[in-house]
Order: sequence, then structure tokens, then C-alpha cells
Amino acid sequence: MLLLAMWLPRFALAQRPVQAPISADTSCKSIALKEVVVAASKVEESFLQSPVTVEKLSARALRLTPAPSFFDAIEHLKGIQVITPSLSFKVINARGFTNTTNVRFAQLVDGIDNQAPHIGGPIGNVLGPSDLDIQAVEIVPGTAAALYGLNAINGLANFSTRSPFRSEGLSVRQKTSLNHLRDPSSGARLFSETSLRYAKALTPKLAFKVNGTYLRGYDWVANDQAELNPNGNVTTGLFGSDNPARDPVNSYGNESSDRATLALGGKNYVVARTGYDERDVVDYHLQTIKYDAALHYKPGAATELVYTYRGTVLDNVYQRSNRFRLQDYRLQQHALQLLSPVVQARAYLTTENTGKSYNLRSAAENLDRSFKPDATWNRDYTTAWNAAAAAGQTVAQAHATARTAADVRRLRPGTPEFRQRLAELQDINNWDQGAALRVKADLAHAEGQVDVAEALRHHNSSWPARLSLLVGADHRTYIIQPDGNYFINPEKNKDPDSNLTYGKTGGFVQTGVRLLDDKLRLTATLRADKNDYFRVRFNPRFTTVYSPTQRHNFRVSYQSGYRFPSLFEGFSNVNSGQVKRIGGLRVMSNGVFENSYLRSSIDAFNAAVTAAINANTSMVPAAQKRQTAISDNQDLLVKTPYTYLKSEYIRSLELGYKAALLPGGKLLLDVDFYYNSYRDFIAQVEAYVPKTSNPDSAAIYLSTRATQNRYRL
Repeated sequence: MLLLAMWLPRFALAQRPVQAPISADTSCKSIALKEVVVAASKVEESFLQSPVTVEKLSARALRLTPAPSFFDAIEHLKGIQVITPSLSFKVINARGFTNTTNVRFAQLVDGIDNQAPHIGGPIGNVLGPSDLDIQAVEIVPGTAAALYGLNAINGLANFSTRSPFRSEGLSVRQKTSLNHLRDPSSGARLFSETSLRYAKALTPKLAFKVNGTYLRGYDWVANDQAELNPNGNVTTGLFGSDNPARDPVNSYGNESSDRATLALGGKNYVVARTGYDERDVVDYHLQTIKYDAALHYKPGAATELVYTYRGTVLDNVYQRSNRFRLQDYRLQQHALQLLSPVVQARAYLTTENTGKSYNLRSAAENLDRSFKPDATWNRDYTTAWNAAAAAGQTVAQAHATARTAADVRRLRPGTPEFRQRLAELQDINNWDQGAALRVKADLAHAEGQVDVAEALRHHNSSWPARLSLLVGADHRTYIIQPDGNYFINPEKNKDPDSNLTYGKTGGFVQTGVRLLDDKLRLTATLRADKNDYFRVRFNPRFTTVYSPTQRHNFRVSYQSGYRFPSLFEGFSNVNSGQVKRIGGLRVMSNGVFENSYLRSSIDAFNAAVTAAINANTSMVPAAQKRQTAISDNQDLLVKTPYTYLKSEYIRSLELGYKAALLPGGKLLLDVDFYYNSYRDFIAQVEAYVPKTSNPDSAAIYLSTRATQNRYRL
């Protein structure tokens, strides 16, 4: 990418950060020895003496970073991983397993969670600050669940924004670049991001700020044609372009649920529908419009009341197990904060509306099915294959001829008929028939914490400064409006169309003491969380920091953490390409786990059955060949060993050392070691249930798609 950034820092009302000039002789010492962090312990403390690892991008570091944005700069912090599923969508992770929707890493803006409620994780930085408004970034790699309880078992990032009291004026930034250079899929494309910030202190007690960002570009074209099913017809010697069950990575509509086993010429062949490339069913133009406004009021010298509104509208490509076009997707957030040395309280509401978004795989599948159902297409394919083989064509030629015949009148990409049908499918909220993603969800959160030790010192100056005591509590409720496809209300005593709610309440106590003339600092934290559908869980954290001198600091910490299932993991209810995706809570999937078989074992079983039938050259009837093959290979079937969701659990041990070396602390040495142990890890599995209560007949039912219920759990 060729990037040109134009930074216009001074207009008639110029950006006026209130800070003293830092001389070259003192800057390193100031940064190394006096830098403070908040995220590690929820109170201000020395960066060097933090009880756990903290990575920080200060205001100075952000000014000096060569990265295109502060979010890009995060990738260069120690121990931090950033993946990029889309040009305007990055996912942060630290110290743990991740994917393109990282629900194990919490992302906060001024202490406020900016996740999309139904997804359970943030969509990059679309609800976060712009480069003009960012003040600092703090990241806690590893579990932060003992203090935050926000499913932060992989880590937590907190983005601090600039105060309108200390940073007034008008700022504008324009970024322009070219990407897709020498890209045959698209040709060179323009990328543009325009940001504006205006802040003003109206009085010493009242100030406001507004921000706006408009981003436009053309996303990366997903056109990976690597074969996912190269051995689909290995027993008949058909590979590569001759394989009638081809499934390229970025071609949709030819997955396992779009295949059938056809008896042709005395052998069984696995045949897939033709499908469409991703670029046929998606517009790669992306756009993000985000905006925020904040009103700050200071009733006292050290107390501040802040109301913040954030909003975003985006068009983007989003990746989970399937890929989606997020279109007219909207997020909004209202937040109210009270900040003081003793009390901090926050309440916020996040609303999500997926707009006109749709599933790319379902769109491709149902484009094929809308012109001809599977049964009709398979019948036409069989008829054409038999005719071609009788005319003397080879097996591979007959398959090509059969596909051409079965695809007659198939919708062609780019035609008016194709575009009209795709638009219709984008508005059908059932992925067995259409592709729409229609979710409306809210997240309501309230929390508060009290620095008890600070309060006691205000009222009683004899309270020892070496003792600290912090207490806090929070409550969160997710509210889903059932759409009849993606989410339903599973509670039997409630109207299935009534809102689905999913809540959690928690609290923590943290106490600490400084000993040996402040050289030894001991801290203990205990958190309790009660989540709907789960019993109370306790998370302890114990930390020790030993500082023989101000420059040398050794730390040891042990903590545990729980993560409760996201809405998507717990409550999904999606008809997804002939496979039913259902949440892993018992209220959603009762009876499924106990009676299901792993799809991987069913695939192996059916492949073995097909191989046995194709290898059997005896003159016995085809039905008898099939029955023998099923009987001989039924031991390959494996019952699902998994069960209903439990809360994920992690135990983490960390050792570290920070030192400010050389005169003036010009060299910072930071070493850490950690060991994580996980239990009850949450993942997905495909498992199918035979439509019979007789276990002796399971193999027969699992050999045919029509006699099994297919689930993604």
C-alpha cells in the first residue's frame, strides 16, 4: 500500500495540548520512571511496578509511531498479535487461542466495552476513537478476568481519549493511498480516510468535543481456489478439474451440504452443485462512517462527569466460520461516567442493527437452488451422465457434460436476473432459502468501584498509606429481539417472540500492602460472577512485586479466569445450508449431544462405504452391495464425546522483571514468562443425529442425508 497522510495541526483554532516541553535530557527518565498505567490494577500505578505485564503506547509513542494508525501500531507491541480479516477490520489478541472473532479479548474505550453485542467481540475499531482523539493505549496481555470479568481471558486493551479541557481546537487529518497495485482481480484502487476533531472548554468546568471519520476503500478480493475436497472421488480416480465434488476455498455452494452421492454406471460418485465464486456474490467496496460527541463537566477539582455518544455505519466483509457482507450495519452507544479519586461509576447502552447484511455462502447456495432444487438438479445430472456415457464419452467427459446439462438456465453472474435474485435472497431471513442476517441486539451495562482506602484517608489521615482496598461491582444484560432464524427465545414458559435476555452480575475486592519500606508490594484480588444458566464462579488473583531499588522490579502473579459463552455460542438457532446451527447451552440443544455422531466420522464412514461399493465387482444386486458395505464399516462411526457448554476456565502463572538501566533510565529492560492452562474450552463441532431411536439402525440412517438431522454445535 502506498500511503500519503496529510496532517493539518493548526487552524485558526489550533490543537492546544496543555503540557510542558520535555527536554532531550529528561524525556527518557520521565517516560521510563514516571509513566503510569491504570488497566493492570484499576488504579494509577507505576509502569515499572505493575504487578502484571502491561504494554503501553503513550501519547509520545503514538506521535512517533510510523504506523498508518494507532490501531496498526498495536501490532508492534511485545506479545500482541493482530490479524486482518478485512482492510478496515483488525482483531487484537494476546496469550491465547484466537480466530477472526476474538471473544476472549476485551476492548475498552475509556473503560467502556465497545463490543458488538450479538457477536461478543469488537468489530475492529469501528466504535473506537480516531487517530486525532487517541491519548494512550494500555494492553494487559493474559487474563484480566479477576478485575474486569469481561471474558478477558486472553487479554484486555483500554484506549484512552483526549480530554477537551486539556486539548482544545480543530484538527483535520486526511489519509490517501493506493492499494491493489498489480492485482489482476481488481486493479489499483483508491483508499481514503478523512478525520476531524473539534474540542472546546466553554468554562473551567464545562467542555465538549466532537469527532468524525469517513473511510472509503476497496477490500481484499478473496479468490483462493485451493481445493478443500481433493479426494472426494478418490476411489474412482477423478482428481483436480475432473473431480465432480470440487470445493475451492472461495467458491460457495459446493460444500458438504451441497453434495450428493449418485449411482452412475455401476459406481458411486460424490457430486457437488456448481456454486459461485465469492467475488460473484459480494461488493468489495467498503465504507465506514463513525462519529462521537462528549460533554465533560467538572463539579470539583478532581471530579468529572462525562456523557459520551458514539455511532458508526459500515459496509464491510466480515469473517467467522462463514463470510458475511456487513451492509448498512449500525452500532450506537450512550455512556455516562462519574470519575473521581474515590468513586468511579459507568453506565452504558450499546445497540446493534445488522441492517441489510447477508451470508455469502448461503447466497451462493440458494442462487443455485433457486433456479433448480437439489433433487431436480441431481436427476437431470444423472440422466445427462447416462446419455453421455452411452454415447461413448469417458467418465470425466460424461461428468462435464452432465454438469453443463444440469446447469442449463443457471443464473449467470453479472446479468440483471442474477443481480435481482441476489438482492431478493439478501432479504430472506432463512439461510436454507435466503441469506439475510437480521439481528437487533442491545447491551446494557452498569458498574462502579470505590477506592475504600482513599476514602478512609480523606476522613482519617491516620489510615496507613501502605494499605490499599478497592471494591467494585457490575451488571450486564444482553437483550436480543428474536428474528425467527438467527435467534429465538428458548424459554418454554415465554412467548417465543419475546426478547431473549442473558445477564451477568459480578463484583471484586482487591487489597494490597506495601512492606519493607515500600520495597515489597503484595496484592490479593477475589472476584465472583454469576451468569445466567451457570453457578457462581470465583476468580482469585495474587501478585507480588519486589523492588530492591526504584530501577529494578521483580514480579510474580497467579490468577484464574472464567469466560462465559457469548450470545452466538450459547443461543444460535440458524438454518445454515441444510445444517442447523444451535447454541451449546442445554436450553437450546437438549438431547442433541447424547444422540449425535461426529460428522468427521460420518464422512469417513460414507467414504469407506463408497469405496467398498466401487471395489465390489461381484454380480450381486446394488442394494446388497450397499448393505454389506454399511455393515462392514459401521464401526467407523463415533458418538459425539462433547457435551453442553461450561464456562471456559484458565489458570495463569506469570513471572517478570522490569528495569530502567543506564543513566537517566534510557534503556528499559522488560522480561516476562507465563504459563496458561485451559479447561472446558469452547469450540464448534458438526454432529448428525440419525432419525431413529434404534441404535442398531444408526449406520443405515447416517448413510443417507435424508434420514439424519444435521447440526453444527
